[in-house]
Amino acid sequence: AGNWLLVWSVISLAHTARGCPDKCLCNTASKTADCKNRGFTEIPARLPPEIQILLLQNNRIWRINQNAFTATPLLKILDLSNNSLSSVAPGAFQKLRYLQVLNLTRNMIHFIENKTFSFLPHLKELDLSSNSIIRLPETFGNSTGNITLLSVKHNKLQKMERVLLESLPNLKVVLFKDNPWQCNCNIFGLKLWLESFLYRGGISDGIICSAPGIRKGKDLLKVPYELFGACPLRTAHGHLASSHHHGWEPRSSPKHQAPHGELGDSSRASCEPKPKARPVSLRHAIATVVITGVVCGIVCLMMLAAAVYGCAYAAITAKYHKEHLAPGRQHGIPEEKEPFDTSLA
Repeated sequence: AGNWLLVWSVISLAHTARGCPDKCLCNTASKTADCKNRGFTEIPARLPPEIQILLLQNNRIWRINQNAFTATPLLKILDLSNNSLSSVAPGAFQKLRYLQVLNLTRNMIHFIENKTFSFLPHLKELDLSSNSIIRLPETFGNSTGNITLLSVKHNKLQKMERVLLESLPNLKVVLFKDNPWQCNCNIFGLKLWLESFLYRGGISDGIICSAPGIRKGKDLLKVPYELFGACPLRTAHGHLASSHHHGWEPRSSPKHQAPHGELGDSSRASCEPKPKARPVSLRHAIATVVITGVVCGIVCLMMLAAAVYGCAYAAITAKYHKEHLAPGRQHGIPEEKEPFDTSLA
């Protein structure tokens, strides 16, 4: 038993990387630093620079300094779940160019600012679930287009900017459940995006409305379009499952959106009048006008030809009667009178 204890101690020492914080367990073979359940209030210093997995869950970390990860540029997985973060400074993770998985679940985050996750070109999974997030930005940052999984479930989101989702073209899974979604005009763009996303084969747990009252508990995808009739359309096309490239539908100005917090059954009143419908295709409209003009022209020409033919026929008939019938009458009268003249003689 003593020998096995000695061997285990040697293995543990061999696996303990140089510079590992006192409260952490560092393994050079797996390139992991296990610092969970250690009571940290900040990101620990003196982490081994070669680690690729950093486990910091179940601590009391309440802030992340700008230079917190400067010494660990090779991180691929960062788990900060179940801590005390109330905000994340933009650029806090920008040194982690190889980061693939970022877990920020079960914190106290209220806002995510624009470009918070900039310069993470390899980031594939971003988990923001089980926070208190009431607002998401229009972009997570530069070089975040490779995200394939996004979870925002169990938060306090009432709406979500469609432009944010469109900036993530490689999304495969999006989780929305357990948010107080307000199914008024502000969410109409999200409805259109979600339908297109599912049509392309994406996976989602759906959006369940919390308000207004008549839509509470309903799946957003099953809310009829007629109920959004007064909302400004964000697209000139009626076909929702068309091309998924950026710009397939013109975006409306943010000024056209209903004010934040305007809820209830009167949500339609907060929307602008529906704009005039335009032709689906200007080319088709022009072609229709041209074809109509050609057809009308042909009909007019046929009517003119018929009129000319009628006039010509009438003239020929009149001439025929004049030349053939009238002379007969003139020659017949003298032939009948000649016997009377002879008899008189």
